[in-house]
Amino acid sequence: MRTVTLGKTGITVNKNGFGALPIQRISEEEAVKLLRKAHDNGIDFYDTARAYTDSEEKLGAAFEGMRDKIYIASKTMAEDAQGFWKDLETTLRNLKTDYLDIYQFHNPESCPKPGDGSGLYEAMLQAREEGKVRFIGITNHRLAVAEEAIESGLYDTLQFPFSYLSSDKELALVEGCQKADMGFIAMKALSGGLITNSAAIYAYMLGYDNVLPIWGIQRERELDEFLSYQDKEPVLDEALRKVIAADREELLGEFCRGCGYCMPCPVGIEINNCARMSLMIRRAPSDAQLTEEMQAKMKQIEECLHCGQCSKKCPFGLDTPALLEKNYKDYKEILAGKEY
Repeated sequence: MRTVTLGKTGITVNKNGFGALPIQRISEEEAVKLLRKAHDNGIDFYDTARAYTDSEEKLGAAFEGMRDKIYIASKTMAEDAQGFWKDLETTLRNLKTDYLDIYQFHNPESCPKPGDGSGLYEAMLQAREEGKVRFIGITNHRLAVAEEAIESGLYDTLQFPFSYLSSDKELALVEGCQKADMGFIAMKALSGGLITNSAAIYAYMLGYDNVLPIWGIQRERELDEFLSYQDKEPVLDEALRKVIAADREELLGEFCRGCGYCMPCPVGIEINNCARMSLMIRRAPSDAQLTEEMQAKMKQIEECLHCGQCSKKCPFGLDTPALLEKNYKDYKEILAGKEY
């Protein structure tokens, strides 16, 4: 079983990390079963967040009494010290633990630092001194914030989107973390479901010995797929290289990753799905994208105000209204009979 060490934290875990955002979509009984199966098969790193509704509670239910056998990372979106402490106490209670291995600032617009007026970093330091937090992390989708976090020397880990669709500047973050002895946690390794060949991305990740991918797992078959690679690692051979090349040719450039940070839309457009419909309808089961419910969601694009709020909030700098229009035009043509 391949392992990875998260920089100066010294935390060494299975190369398969468990991203616990999707378990908020299943029942507690299903989640507990899934999480315990993951643990029984060697997965020992679990990433959650205060913002993931009941994900923390499900982890707490699954691993009560087993705290010394796993590593848990969670996150806070608090904007001040008062909110930080409220989030931390709620998270610890939900997880049925008295400490977190890594506590992360969750996609802040700027990099929290001592003396910045927010009190966030000072609160994090106090939490560490009190033993409630072992290591300090930050997650982001913005390149500039991630670069600043590395340069600051204030953080033990960085969590950032990373896959074979990453740009050279994003690849440089991995190298920067390695030089700074920071752990690198890779989220969005499947690019929000647009990368469909798990063997290809798994083989790609094996080329980076300082990167811990956290796979967003909701179904047992998804877990089984990643567990199978522990016994028989996929090799980045010519066939998988062709898969990667084809994905890069189709997906590189302006495409929506589905992160949802543009939401909510003032007129109710489900931007994080509608703005990538052209790709989803071709790369996921198309029937699910053509239901009456989804057609109604796509039609909502007609109500777009072109207010620009979504573009301002997009961490990838996309022209979201234009992307919505482009996807809606393609969708209507498909409904009219265009081959796809």
